[in-house]
Amino acid sequence: MTNEVRLWFWLAFGVAVGGLLYLLAPVLTPFLVSALLAYLGDPVVDRLEARKFSRTLAVVTVFLVIIVSLLLLLLFLIPLLEGQVRNLMQRLPTYLDWFQVSILPWLRDDLGMDPALFDLGRLRAELLQYIDKFGGLAAGALFSFTKSSAVVLSWLVNLLLIPVVTFYLLRDWDILVAHVRDLLPRRIEPAVANLAEESNEVLGAFLRGQFMVMVALGSIYSVGLAIIGLDFALLIGMLAGLLSFVPYLGFIVGITLAGSVAILQFQDVIHLLPVTLVFGIGQAIEGMLLTPKLVGDRIGLHPVAVIFAVLAGGQLFGFFGVLLALPMAAIIMVLLRHTHDQYLQSMLYHD
Repeated sequence: MTNEVRLWFWLAFGVAVGGLLYLLAPVLTPFLVSALLAYLGDPVVDRLEARKFSRTLAVVTVFLVIIVSLLLLLLFLIPLLEGQVRNLMQRLPTYLDWFQVSILPWLRDDLGMDPALFDLGRLRAELLQYIDKFGGLAAGALFSFTKSSAVVLSWLVNLLLIPVVTFYLLRDWDILVAHVRDLLPRRIEPAVANLAEESNEVLGAFLRGQFMVMVALGSIYSVGLAIIGLDFALLIGMLAGLLSFVPYLGFIVGITLAGSVAILQFQDVIHLLPVTLVFGIGQAIEGMLLTPKLVGDRIGLHPVAVIFAVLAGGQLFGFFGVLLALPMAAIIMVLLRHTHDQYLQSMLYHD
């Protein structure tokens, strides 16, 4: 097979795989979630095997830990967040009244802004109407959901598929990886194996490490904001933690929301100081302890690349694309790094 034929073969293969992923994206979503869970759990299973656990026993142990953790999340964290969202919706009219009484005169007298630009009366009326209908809308949405047998069936199938597929992928992960490696053409197998190992290091550091950083930061922010007595501490802290996969995005969003709530709640700017202190401590802990220890310096994913990957994946493949975006971005980054190194050693660069 000539180089030209080989190139066209791999291009056609890549296009075919991409088209197949695009067509099967809704079906593949639970399988991708299962693959990510299995990928995250495989190193723990390997460590348990090193401690004389059988593969099946190690998988069952890790699988139960994952399931129990998810159940605890659903049972405790989500109701708390829902309560804070409802509390926020109920307090928004009060915040709007305070803004109209305290801030609008300052904007008019000191900054010369036209108060007509802020139609707070209409906004408040619509907000109160929405709050009154909130319970009815939620109940109606639930009723509509339960009446649609196709939606319910699809949701239940996906819910049942994820733990089942995760269990089997965890049990046979090493075997599947070995089979894929055996199928590679012998001529390119060493190079592909090296690329796969480097990609695994990047993916492992990002997915496992960044997940722990997000959880730790969300906990730090939530506890810190709760200590200073800020309303919606859990909601703001968890949101800031979730957004921290993009450097500084979680910090910026979190401190902006927390500062706004502090001004509305305490109606002064002095309470911005403890809010700033909480997020400053969180950033210091992340920079000096969490990221170096849990993630390391081998990621190399630029914040702009992360944002673009998530948006592009969502645009092309929906939720499936969002899940696939960061792993694919990490692999592409490794390939580009090797391409860059080869270009610097080529005659095209030195000529």
